[in-house]
Amino acid sequence: MNKTTNLNELRKQIDSLDNQIQQLLNQRANVAGQVADAKKEDEDHPIFYRPEREAQVLKAVMERNEGPISDEKMARLFREIMSICLDLEAPQVIAYLGPAGTFTHAAALKHFGNAATTRPLTTINDVFREVEAGTAMYGVVPVENSSEGVVNHTLDGFVSSSLRIIGEVELPIHHNFLVAEHTKTDSLSKIYAHQQALAQCRRWLDINFPNVERVAVSSNGEAARRLKNEWHSAAIAGNVAAAEYDLHRLHKNIEDNPNNSTRFLIVGQEPIAPSGQDKTSILVSAHDKSGALFEILEPFHKHGVSLTSIETRPERPNKWAYVFFIDMEGHIEDEHVKNALADIEKIVKELRVLGSYPKAVL
Repeated sequence: MNKTTNLNELRKQIDSLDNQIQQLLNQRANVAGQVADAKKEDEDHPIFYRPEREAQVLKAVMERNEGPISDEKMARLFREIMSICLDLEAPQVIAYLGPAGTFTHAAALKHFGNAATTRPLTTINDVFREVEAGTAMYGVVPVENSSEGVVNHTLDGFVSSSLRIIGEVELPIHHNFLVAEHTKTDSLSKIYAHQQALAQCRRWLDINFPNVERVAVSSNGEAARRLKNEWHSAAIAGNVAAAEYDLHRLHKNIEDNPNNSTRFLIVGQEPIAPSGQDKTSILVSAHDKSGALFEILEPFHKHGVSLTSIETRPERPNKWAYVFFIDMEGHIEDEHVKNALADIEKIVKELRVLGSYPKAVL
């Protein structure tokens, strides 16, 4: 068999496999439709998106994967398959902190897939309001960056909101140096970016563009958008912004810290069942007395609950009063978590469970 014949045979195998894959995908979509019909018959207000179920499916995909496709890439592929099937069951509207092309936009697409309808909003409060009103089914907001710390506006939003945390997304933050098709790269006079992006790429900019003005704007998405009408400017933003505004990545991954990442929260209205690998977030308002935080932490140690984060915010309008945001491993239905929170509730002014939700899989 000569090389041409062998290549033709391999292509025929690929065509045959593609045909099988396509048939199986449509079979899966049909079954998903049957699931939707069953929910509509059995439930007055059916919920089609189940974060715990999707987390379990993605973990199973990664566990049984045998390569050569990597576990993460295989899971991302199934993420998109589930997104398309969910869109057939019930189209999902996802609000996020905009504008289009931001890392929050990227987090929304990573978590819900490209079949979801994403809606950019101006502020974090707008995202909370949109989900509370039911105009959007879920919202995506940033909560913590590994370099810059917590996003206080998001924590403050939970103080006055009844929304629950139903999921989380961890997104590696990679910055690109973007230009438009009409940009004259040898005559750059401005570089647009959010102030955090400028700070995170400072050393790279000092070396490569030390004499070009750096202009801080409201978001990296806005930075990318500005290039449409300017020939002498560049922007720093991520891959989603490059695709959204049809820009060229002149330089990739220019961040000074390659391990920089941001955690995002998914907010919704319904409680989430255990997935097997969960986290719980709570808000605690303590009495104003010495040793209050120690008293709050002791039950976690007593019941063997592992904490992953503790943040403090002012309890407005009370002066010198604070609330604590605490993240822990486990689900509210787990006995040791339930017992720890029961002990804490006896000694604080208020304890509110913000949500139990699956740990980020991707």
